[in-house]
Amino acid sequence: MYLERMGSRPGSIPAAVYMDVVRKLHGSMVAILTAAISHVIAGTITLHQTGDAVSGVLMIIGLVIVVIRACEVLAFRRRAVEARPVEFSEVTHWGWAYAAGTVASAFVHGLFAARSLMLDSQICAMIAVGIAFGCSAGLLTRLSLLPFVVLANLCALGLPAIAVSLMLLDLPHFALAVLIVVYLAGTFEMARQAFNSAIDQIRLKQQFEALARLDPMTGVFNRSLLTTELPGLIDDRADGMVAIHAIDLDHFKAANDRFGHPVGDALLKEVAERLRSLAGPRDSVVRMGGDEFILVQRATQSRADAEALARRVLESISAPYSIEEHDILIGVSIGIAIAPDDGTSVEALLSRSDKALYQAKSGRGGYVFADEITIAKAHPDAPTAQPRAA
Repeated sequence: MYLERMGSRPGSIPAAVYMDVVRKLHGSMVAILTAAISHVIAGTITLHQTGDAVSGVLMIIGLVIVVIRACEVLAFRRRAVEARPVEFSEVTHWGWAYAAGTVASAFVHGLFAARSLMLDSQICAMIAVGIAFGCSAGLLTRLSLLPFVVLANLCALGLPAIAVSLMLLDLPHFALAVLIVVYLAGTFEMARQAFNSAIDQIRLKQQFEALARLDPMTGVFNRSLLTTELPGLIDDRADGMVAIHAIDLDHFKAANDRFGHPVGDALLKEVAERLRSLAGPRDSVVRMGGDEFILVQRATQSRADAEALARRVLESISAPYSIEEHDILIGVSIGIAIAPDDGTSVEALLSRSDKALYQAKSGRGGYVFADEITIAKAHPDAPTAQPRAA
């Protein structure tokens, strides 16, 4: 129940944040080098003081784990600089690999502390337990956004020493076991609070970013989407072409002047809602300002798909509106540009769709494709492209 309430279940971290955390963890070798130095110092002192072979074996195992972790970090860095982008599923794999390395290293530290408590050397026990406490503090600072990994590390680090302390059956060691339990529980609680605080800040930041991308009147995206996401959609057309529908309402100004701005605002909201209902799950509706909209149609397999959507837009937007007991009729003009045929940049596609829209408005509504405008300009004697109705 405690783990459920704390909000740190696997998957509770947004994907983009998790990817950033994994990249940052692999961006530094300080933690790995610190683990190597700790193993060497503790193992060397223990061997010198007691000659305990088990401690020497644990030191060697710890160094082997350090080498493996270092190789994993270097492999991730080599992968990160490749031209092919690192996908979320692959980052998850690297994240689990890093987490496994930290748990293995923490477990060796825990075994070393437990072994030191069994030896007749106070200095060795003090060094081993001190290193274990220092490792737990390091876990808090490095892995606070991965609280389940912190929990696994703390268990691997503390349980061996707790078990040995309880087995020794004397009051000082029993008190040490209690102290370790309290310290590890407090460390995990701080990690939990740090996680929840960080997640609250991340969610608040995402909410502000989402609001900054929305048009406050209609609730659809504002034009900032065209500069932030459209370039990526144009570059990555694995699912098909991308169609840009530039949409302008006909006779909206007359309706706005006749019935007033409140009715005009309500009319724009209704238009936006109709466009949103026509858009596919991966499409985006953008209000450019005034009565102008952009509908970004993704995964367009053919020109016919774009034309079919334009016909649905014409039919839906031209249907009557009933707002505050006023029956309103407006029209719509659409200019369509398709990537990559009409351009491979945001500027080119918006320019081509805007010219097609201008041609559609000159013919009193309907829709016109950008390549039809190109044909008309290339052949001066050819007839001007006429907008088509639904």
